[in-house]
Amino acid sequence: MQIDEEQLKKAILDGGLVTKTELEEITKKTKTKKQKLSDMLLTEAKISEPELRKMEAFVLGIPFVTLEKEKIDFAILSLVPETIARNYNIISYKKSEKGLEVAMLDVDDLPVIDFIKKTSGLKILPRLTDSASIKSALLQYKKSLQAEFTNIIQKEAGSLKISGGDDKGEKSEKELKAMAEDLPVVKIVDSLIFHGILQNASDIHIEPGEKDLVVRYRIDGILHDAMTLDKSAGAGITARIKVLSNLKLDEKRLPQDGRFKIEQDGEKVSFRVSTLPTFFGEKTVVRILKETSQGFSLEGLGFHGEALERIHDSLKQKTGMILATGPTGSGKTTTLYTMLEILNRPEVNISTVEDPIEYQMPRVNQVQVKPEIGLTFANGLRSLLRQDPNIIMVGEIRDGETAGLAVNASLTGHLVLSTIHTNSASGAIPRLIDMGILPFLIISTVKTIIAQRLVRKLMPSKEKYFLSEAEIKNLGKIVDLDRMLALLQAEKIIGEKDTWEKVPFYKAVKSGESEDGYSGRLGIHEVLKVTSTIKELISKGAGGDEIEAQGKNEGMMTILEDGVFQAVLGMTTLEEVFRVVSE
Repeated sequence: MQIDEEQLKKAILDGGLVTKTELEEITKKTKTKKQKLSDMLLTEAKISEPELRKMEAFVLGIPFVTLEKEKIDFAILSLVPETIARNYNIISYKKSEKGLEVAMLDVDDLPVIDFIKKTSGLKILPRLTDSASIKSALLQYKKSLQAEFTNIIQKEAGSLKISGGDDKGEKSEKELKAMAEDLPVVKIVDSLIFHGILQNASDIHIEPGEKDLVVRYRIDGILHDAMTLDKSAGAGITARIKVLSNLKLDEKRLPQDGRFKIEQDGEKVSFRVSTLPTFFGEKTVVRILKETSQGFSLEGLGFHGEALERIHDSLKQKTGMILATGPTGSGKTTTLYTMLEILNRPEVNISTVEDPIEYQMPRVNQVQVKPEIGLTFANGLRSLLRQDPNIIMVGEIRDGETAGLAVNASLTGHLVLSTIHTNSASGAIPRLIDMGILPFLIISTVKTIIAQRLVRKLMPSKEKYFLSEAEIKNLGKIVDLDRMLALLQAEKIIGEKDTWEKVPFYKAVKSGESEDGYSGRLGIHEVLKVTSTIKELISKGAGGDEIEAQGKNEGMMTILEDGVFQAVLGMTTLEEVFRVVSE
């Protein structure tokens, strides 16, 4: 069913969606750029996608459907496999005596229509829809699959209950290996892992209690109870995960660490496994790392204004150190990788020493730390320096030896990026001094320090509100209101004469897509530039508070202030900022 472009033009003009002059200009561009008229109309933002699809449906003489608020029966939805639905933008949503109605973005896609006709054995009735409808329907696969996985796990755990027996006696390695290869155990572990990836979880916690086994997922930094299994399932599940990550099956008295990797839907996923003996049995935590996660930008991570400029300036340097600080799981490594992507050019040699290698990067020489064979951060860094690198990333500065080598590397003509555990940017200076780095060396090497936290992002269904007098007064106890207002005005987020009564904030609203009104996470940051005045303070032995005060005088926005800034933008809520930034 080809769309006649002349008929489409006539329909668009009759509908008054664009003027004749605008349409003639767009038609000229389609010839020079060799694009379809419909694609060019969307690119030029002359017409909205739903309007365009309705016009196309009118020209073709087929119905236009919207599925945004439609609850589709999973039996009908699954007639088109999720991978096909996702790759070809096609959803089966209604079945009748006439045939199977499918919503599509491109009704010209005859091979996919033939495929669904063969697999379903039904007559296919194509309907046009828009991207928002496709996106909404694809979410329903996810929800239905989650329910299905929960059923699998509960069902398989039931069969384990009978076969698992009493877990009080110690099992031999042979018995544990047999348990790990038992089909119900394999299905449960596969489902737990797949479910975790589906939920965008960062960690899976499998925790034995006195009477049951609790499985929890960490999603957007918050732990959620996923399911409770019978305690007898614990030994088999732990044994299976140990087999996958090459750990000792019969070692239950000591903690163990391992890793394994899978490929799912063309995406490589790595898992870090940690087992820990607790009073009621071994607790297992699986960290999920999507290796092919790419395409981050500093702006996308939440950097803006003066902070963004400071980072770009520091990345132009040929030598020196850029440090990212913050607690575990605050996104430091992602920030470093994003900076490496900016620096990754054919004329430079970039080498890293990491534990673990979280994302694989082309043209970057990445070394995995292996302390058990003597390959530590310090030894790895020593070896890297003999490989003629221009830029070095050290996953983490954990001790004085690594700190000393990193400082020396930056003194000898290298740009060094690394992370260090402190709560604020200014706190990195005393931490380095504690590690034995002399103040004059810090002055010579450290250029920029970034501190960060991750806050949950609001969904589009958020609700706008304004602070009451009492709320403004309470906010004033936490941040300097005059300074905060000036920062918002400087970046033109609010008007020059606006007061706090006119500054908007937002609340999370529960929706069908999110139980708590949040989805994904965003960084809030402070970026401290080591200026000549701050160098003087370091040489005089000033503490972190003095350095921070000077940084603020020189335009640094603190993490808390950046959190309030993002809350005003509607990216997160004040409650979420205060939850994450506890001072």
